[in-house]
Amino acid sequence: MATYLTQEGYDKKMKELAELEAQRPAIKNAIAEARDKGDLSENAEYDAAKEAQGMLEMKIAKIKELIASARIIDDSHLNTDVVALLNKVTIKNVATGAVVTYTIVSEDEANFREFKLASSTPIAKGLMGHKKGDVVDVMVPAGKITFEILNIEI
Repeated sequence: MATYLTQEGYDKKMKELAELEAQRPAIKNAIAEARDKGDLSENAEYDAAKEAQGMLEMKIAKIKELIASARIIDDSHLNTDVVALLNKVTIKNVATGAVVTYTIVSEDEANFREFKLASSTPIAKGLMGHKKGDVVDVMVPAGKITFEILNIEI
């Protein structure tokens, strides 16, 4: 299954992979030091270092798998006729009048603090395919929220 990323998201994953791989020598040294301390059956430092190594390798494998299946989205082919992946969507909560702009992104790039909303969230799913000016009812865990789509941009 392909994972869709922006070029920025792909570059972030590559940087994260490089940072994780750079930690390998330090963990290898920690394991060697703990091993030199004697009996491994009662050596908490050794167990902790091996666990850290396992977690690191799991993270590295997960990112490598994601990168291997990544498809970089060419934003020159995007349009603003309807809400779609990578669009910036300005919406107004009809009940409260609150206005917010989200960028619809893939799961791996979602970051609520940066207003990057995963395409699999209820709000993004509810907005996808709708046009500027549409009023959309979205079911979220707290109930139904009505949004008006004020603007769609790239």
